[in-house]
Amino acid sequence: MEEQYVDEAPAQPYNFGGDKASIIEKINPEEIVELIRNRLMGKSLDPTTGKWITNSILKDNAISEIGAWDLTNLLLSIANQNTSLSKLDDKTIRKRAYSLTETSVHMMISNWQEYEITNRSQIKFVADIMYSLTLITLKMADAEGIRKMITGMYSESKNINELQDGKKSFFRK
Repeated sequence: MEEQYVDEAPAQPYNFGGDKASIIEKINPEEIVELIRNRLMGKSLDPTTGKWITNSILKDNAISEIGAWDLTNLLLSIANQNTSLSKLDDKTIRKRAYSLTETSVHMMISNWQEYEITNRSQIKFVADIMYSLTLITLKMADAEGIRKMITGMYSESKNINELQDGKKSFFRK
């Protein structure tokens, strides 16, 4: 077998600093909110069409469209880029997660007919989803985790670029 050599300059390192805005855009907790909204309505994504379809298997825990929208709108108060880039401590995170979950339970009890709540297990099911998503989303902001990661990536990229600018290679003469 004959070896083939490619006559190209070596690849340049990825420029994280120039792509900082794109990294922030990729931190998009709102995507999970859309997924949760549809799942709360008893829908699943059809892989062949890419559209949400009602799944009869999920009907026992499904709630109405207005209920799913109301509850996921509540989630949007924490599932956003601003929250991800915030600096929160564990106590604040847990209090907020509990408060949001408590509010969602009150909403389901107050609007049980409109939300098509037919049993207590539905409330527990939805409350657990709300709490889990809230806690996980807020934990992204624990001790500035994501903010520090982005700052670190920017700093590392800057150092690599400065180092490369100082070197002359065969291809840059």
